[in-house]
Amino acid sequence: MIWHITKRELYDNLNSLRFALTTVLLLGLMLTNAVSHLREHPKRIQKYNEAVIKSLDGLASHTDDSLYMLAQQGPGMLYKKPSPLYFCAEGGEHLLPDVVEGGSPFGYSDNLRGVWKLKYPDANINMKRVGPDVTKADWAFVIGYVLSLIALLFTFDAVSSERESGTLRLMLANSVPRHTVLIGKFLGALISVSIPFTLAVLLNLVLISTSSVVHLDTEAWGRLGIIFFTAFLYTCLFLALGLLISTRVQRSAVSLVILLLVWVTFVVFMPSTLASIASEFSPSISSEPRWKRHNEIQDELWTKYDKWLWTNRTEKETLTAKSEFFTKDAEAEERLNREGLTEKVAQVQYARAITRVSPATLLQHLLESFAGTGFERHLQFVENTQRYARQLREFVADTDKSDPESLHIIGVREGMTKKKILPETVPKFEDTLDFNKDFNTRAMELLLLALFVIVLLSGAYLAFVRAEV
Repeated sequence: MIWHITKRELYDNLNSLRFALTTVLLLGLMLTNAVSHLREHPKRIQKYNEAVIKSLDGLASHTDDSLYMLAQQGPGMLYKKPSPLYFCAEGGEHLLPDVVEGGSPFGYSDNLRGVWKLKYPDANINMKRVGPDVTKADWAFVIGYVLSLIALLFTFDAVSSERESGTLRLMLANSVPRHTVLIGKFLGALISVSIPFTLAVLLNLVLISTSSVVHLDTEAWGRLGIIFFTAFLYTCLFLALGLLISTRVQRSAVSLVILLLVWVTFVVFMPSTLASIASEFSPSISSEPRWKRHNEIQDELWTKYDKWLWTNRTEKETLTAKSEFFTKDAEAEERLNREGLTEKVAQVQYARAITRVSPATLLQHLLESFAGTGFERHLQFVENTQRYARQLREFVADTDKSDPESLHIIGVREGMTKKKILPETVPKFEDTLDFNKDFNTRAMELLLLALFVIVLLSGAYLAFVRAEV
């Protein structure tokens, strides 16, 4: 009986004008998305490759000079690799820095130059931007706004129209269980919406995957599978919402008005409003206290180093004092930079947690994470740079230790090995994504989205059971 009702709903939807318009709209949006990505992605990749080549050339020149120059100048800039799934969720990438600077040492004096340190650029993170950018026809916009509205248009009259025409009373008079009717209508609407969306997605992926300018590896296809599943859950949520309202009202027109108001509230109004409230209650972060503390640490180190210069010390002791000055100064600056980054990250995470009550924001977070864009992607990039900085410093220390003639005093030319270093032996920075980490981080949000679906379906069932026909 469920399949019979499903087929009837599906047949009615396939022969309706809304199905035809939905198909044309989704195909048009996904086609636009693919063409835009194929035009813009090669530019992003070219810009990234040119920047990486320039950075590697600088690294090679430092290595050719000496291990000391490598320790002092480092690798230069570290660049974020563009995601091949940028077309799924743009994620406000233009607001986030795509580079972490391997800071050049500060010149304290002619013979006191310092060592390489990480400098995190100030991320222009807009806490009020929590939804998809309507100017970008990415999957996040298509699913978050268009598909959710389409789901409501396919279910707003699922029950109310049959109540108006009297067919619902006739159907239930034939001893058809109410849950059977509800499940059949839900499945019929789900299949009706899934057909044009799946066709549009396949068109999009065929155009992108067959192009020579975009390479989608196995991990990318796995991420796409999770994204499609997320879109499926999100669609089910709004289908269940449509059924819930349709069972509670007597007229289809009233159902449509209520659903449109609910959609505007939860999809358009609520995310930006809650984010604005969160940003207003978040205290402003000033870098002045951190830099004041850094200057105090630097003055303490300088005073200590100055005392060493004016006392009778051996050359090795003086070089050791220089190394200690450089190392502690770099550690203090990096630590203060991390503290500033942590404060800003905490504010953004607080805002995102508040807006998570909106399904549209929940969807946006999930799509950004699995597409490898947005705020979470930025955090992974910063973690990659920190891991690489430790790796490079370990390489410098281990290489210097391998030379028995070296004084093993890092950061001072006279105290480090004079042997030549092969450029190919130096670790290279690789910006990678961790699929397992992304999935584990977002598993709770996937469950929360599924919970929303279950709650709304349960509410629709309870409302339908108690409804008078």
